[in-house]
Amino acid sequence: MSVIAVFNETDGVGKTTTSVNLLAGIAQRKQRPLGIDLDPQAHLSSAFGAHPSLAGDSVYAFFVEERSLAEIAQITKSGVVLCPAHVDLAQLDRRIGRGVAAVTRLRLALSAPDATPGPVVIDCCSLLGVLSLNAIFACDVLIVPVSSDYLAFQGAQQVERTLNALEPVFKRRLPRRYLLTRFDESNRMSVEVAELMAMSLRPEEICSTRIAETVNLAERSVQLFDGLRDAPPSRGARDYQALVDELVGAGFVP
Repeated sequence: MSVIAVFNETDGVGKTTTSVNLLAGIAQRKQRPLGIDLDPQAHLSSAFGAHPSLAGDSVYAFFVEERSLAEIAQITKSGVVLCPAHVDLAQLDRRIGRGVAAVTRLRLALSAPDATPGPVVIDCCSLLGVLSLNAIFACDVLIVPVSSDYLAFQGAQQVERTLNALEPVFKRRLPRRYLLTRFDESNRMSVEVAELMAMSLRPEEICSTRIAETVNLAERSVQLFDGLRDAPPSRGARDYQALVDELVGAGFVP
């Protein structure tokens, strides 16, 4: 099993878009991935038509009521297995704090012998709280989408500082990949952000794949996998498939 978390401390950089397309690309490899939505805004859940009315039917129950991931997971209309989010996740820091037991709860569940055997993709909110820390501690690789603007780059720098500060806890360097999204080689800002990333981050931790456009989630939610099989892929979809191939080559996706 491989665990991929998608996180940046800046909104609007393509976290959920990246999560959806990673799930789709992994499914294209004849695997059944598990999606976990750790964002109280529940964008990933909405993309797949999952709208739990009760917090007890969402990943909130995993953290607060000690229900297993298997109990709250549902098979969506797209065929994606998803642990959906609920707005009550916004209260989680107050409910369970940020102690070691709180931030490692997801890691322990995913490393259990009866955990899902397939790859896991975790969509995070943009706040560095107990939810995002659970994803960071649980993942094998952290994908940091960086849209081609200076604010997103600053968010990526903050993520890098956070990960470096956590190294003594991990006792290793957590694998991470910075992914440039909404890249337009004819746009000066896109080129400058790419240059800033190359100067300030380790080159081996910057994805060679660049996402040239934002894939429209609304077009690829409920019929996601059928659409990938039957329709010619968009430029963005091809870019995300290249990203999956890159992660396979690096050993992060089996």
